[in-house]
Amino acid sequence: IRSIMGPSGSGKTTFINEASGSDFAIGRGLESCTSEVQATKPFKLNGREVTLIDTPGFDDTSRSDTDILAMIGAYLSQTYEHGAKLAGIIYMHRISDFRMGGTNKRNFKMFRELCGESTLRNVLIVTNMWSEVASDLGEMREKELENNFFKEILIKGARMLRHESTRESTHRILRYLIHNQPATLLIQKELVNEHKNIIQTSAGSELMQVLNEQRERHEEGVAQLRKDMEAAIRDKDHETREELKEEIQTKSEQILKLQGEKDRLEAEFKAAKERLEARISVMEEKHHEQGQTVDALKEQLE
Repeated sequence: IRSIMGPSGSGKTTFINEASGSDFAIGRGLESCTSEVQATKPFKLNGREVTLIDTPGFDDTSRSDTDILAMIGAYLSQTYEHGAKLAGIIYMHRISDFRMGGTNKRNFKMFRELCGESTLRNVLIVTNMWSEVASDLGEMREKELENNFFKEILIKGARMLRHESTRESTHRILRYLIHNQPATLLIQKELVNEHKNIIQTSAGSELMQVLNEQRERHEEGVAQLRKDMEAAIRDKDHETREELKEEIQTKSEQILKLQGEKDRLEAEFKAAKERLEARISVMEEKHHEQGQTVDALKEQLE
């Protein structure tokens, strides 16, 4: 099993469809269509069965980072509990991104927290969308990424490869992972082996820190707006006062929502695990029934 991660619009689903012959929905531009963790049917590569897992990015257009972490954490822990291990993790990155903005940094930070340090030998950084840039600019950007943004994980054993947007290219990339020893991701170790709460995991702690910083910024904004409102009241500026009142209300609602994200992460993680467990039970029951049918046919033949 190989997991594909990265920002929304980085080409994860396109890569998976090209490699496996699946027809998962693809978003336009930076819009995300992957709002759930989804796995391909197994396919053969070099005599081995390969399953690819598509994951939404931590900048999803339809789901919050809390929802995404709950889904990914539940899927990785539940499949690990049932004996499935990852032989590799691919992180997709657009070579056409000439600035490493906050979205890319956030996605990569969460990726690091999910994987941990011990699995980096099983990580491939795959750059794509080379057709969208002049080759010399792309190569210059590639060098910058190797020497700066991805330098630390490359030193620790990860590899960086180019994807040329063909099926042959996807299979060439996947062959780098074919003979890997399956690895346990940090979040799997934390949730399953160490029985940690989703909040206590490295990824959960990172997300809570980001949300707390957002809440603090909103609180500072509200404090400033209140000062501005006092000035508007003194100046008897009714129109400005009403506008500021609406802004304070909006920011206060955002603060309340951010304060509830910790409880929501725990609840969403639990619900996602229960949904997955129900799906796995149905699949196991189906396999059991098929096995019984095969056994009955064997008996008749004998």
